[in-house]
Order: sequence, then C-alpha cells, then structure tokens
Amino acid sequence: MSELAFLAVSAERVEDLTRFCEKRGRFGNGKFAWSSCMRWRMPAGQFQASTPAGRTAALVDLVGAGIPVGVLAYDGSEPIGWCSVAPRETYTALERSRILPRIDDSPVWSVVCFFVNGRFRRQGLSGLLLAAAVDYARSQGALAVEGYPVEPGPRSYTSMGSPATFAAAGFSDVTPAGQRRRVVRLALARPRR
Repeated sequence: MSELAFLAVSAERVEDLTRFCEKRGRFGNGKFAWSSCMRWRMPAGQFQASTPAGRTAALVDLVGAGIPVGVLAYDGSEPIGWCSVAPRETYTALERSRILPRIDDSPVWSVVCFFVNGRFRRQGLSGLLLAAAVDYARSQGALAVEGYPVEPGPRSYTSMGSPATFAAAGFSDVTPAGQRRRVVRLALARPRR
C-alpha cells in the first residue's frame, strides 16, 4: 500500500464507487460486484429480483439523493476498500429483520458491510475502515454506531465484519439475551458547543 486515504462517498466520489462496485477478476471485488452492498438496503424481494448492475445503480441513486452510504478506502487514487455505514433507518431490510431487530429506540448508525480488494486483505484495512466509518458517523451527528459481526468462517454474511475488528475499535457487546445474532455498539461523545 502506498498512501491510504479514507473518504465518505459523496456525489464527487460516485464514479469511484461505481468503479469499485464493477471491478471484477482475480484481484477485483467479485462478491461485492454481485451485491453492491444492497442486501440490507433493499427489501428481500426487490433484492432477489434485481441484477448486479441494478444494485449498483440503486446505490448510486442513494448517493444522488444525499443519503449516506459509506466510506471508501483509497490506495493513491484507486478505491480498494469499502465500509457501509449509515443511519439504521436507511437500511430497509435491516429495519424489517427478525434476526437483527432493533434492540432499543436509540438513534444509531449501522455498519453492515466491509469489502477489501483481494490484494489488500490481511493488512488491517477492515479496522482502519471501521475507524473511518465511526469518524464519518460522528461528523454527521451520530450518537452511536452499531455493528452485527459474524465469526470468520464459511457462514453467510461474514462481510459484516468480525467480532475482533469491532472489539479492537472499542465496541461493546449489547446483544439481548436469547438473540442468536450478535449486536455491538459504540457510544459517541456528544459534540461540544
């Protein structure tokens, strides 16, 4: 890695987001290109009926509407990593989820997806992306950030991050008793006036 930068996706960076979503091949994004991080944003039926190109277009449309979508990691000018972070209410499928229901009525931002280009994996980039996502949420007035980590392995949704990544960033386990899927949360300091 040469010079890393972490930037929130905005209208000026939508071309970088599209390029990252569409990258394919041995060192491309493969699985990310398939979903474009829309699994938790679209209702299940809409997601299943959509195409990869349609999912990318839907993500770009959210940016155009001014809805936060996440943070890109750059190596120089090349986007190499992604973390989806936004107010929980902007994730339609997450809001309807029975396996990850809201644990309380606190306004939270949710981290639901990480993706790192294959050439840059196992170098600590997920932790750096999470730190950038937390900084971005804080800058937008978030009071808490929540994550839904999954133990590494062949199970589905491992792109949601590992428990170790969230723990290293200071997140606490707030999973309700009896709930199978883990929920972690980081309270953010209120901005000084």
